[in-house]
Formats: sequence, C-alpha cells, structure tokens
Amino acid sequence: MRRGGQVVHVIDTNWKRISSHIDDRKQGVSQADVYQMMAYAHLYKAPRLSLLYPHHDGLSAEEGVQAQFQISGQSTIIETASVDVANGTDITARLGELIASTTGNAAQRALLT
Repeated sequence: MRRGGQVVHVIDTNWKRISSHIDDRKQGVSQADVYQMMAYAHLYKAPRLSLLYPHHDGLSAEEGVQAQFQISGQSTIIETASVDVANGTDITARLGELIASTTGNAAQRALLT
C-alpha cells in the first residue's frame, strides 16, 4: 500500500493456519515468512508488514489483527492478521476494516469499498 508515493504497508497472504496455542508466541509463523517480510521492509522501506491468514475457530480473537511485533532496533512492525474467507459476506468491506485498523487510516478503507 502506498501513501504519497511511499510504500507504507506490505500485506502478504498465506493459506496456512496460524497457531492458536497460547504457548506459541510465534503463532506457528515460519522463520522463512519472517525473513521474506524483512526483505520487503528493506526493499520497499515499509514500516508496517502484515502476514494475512485465514481465520479459524481455534483462534481466540475475532478476525483481524492477531498479534503485533516490533523488530528490535527498528521502527518496523510485523503483525499477523486473519480474515474469515469462508464467510464471503462483505469480504471487501471487512478487508477494508482490517487495513484501516492496522494502518490507523480510515481513508484506506475507502479504497476497498
């Protein structure tokens, strides 16, 4: 996602299930996925990175941001988020809400609605 010509957010979709185990702080996110996101951060100078997964009943929270992590020594934030792809109702609007909640910018929601 760009704002004013600058990349501000990279979202990478995944079809794997993130872990819902409380003990698993990394939520089952692979090291390779994190490295790929760090490459995006470096290449695009993006301050926010999201790994987007399908939501499932095992997750304790509703669809949306599941966890956020700040990279040590950087202002870069990596987050995991989920969307219920089995529920096709208003999926574009729900994705817009997810993006707005992660960027803090309601204008981004308007791009998808």
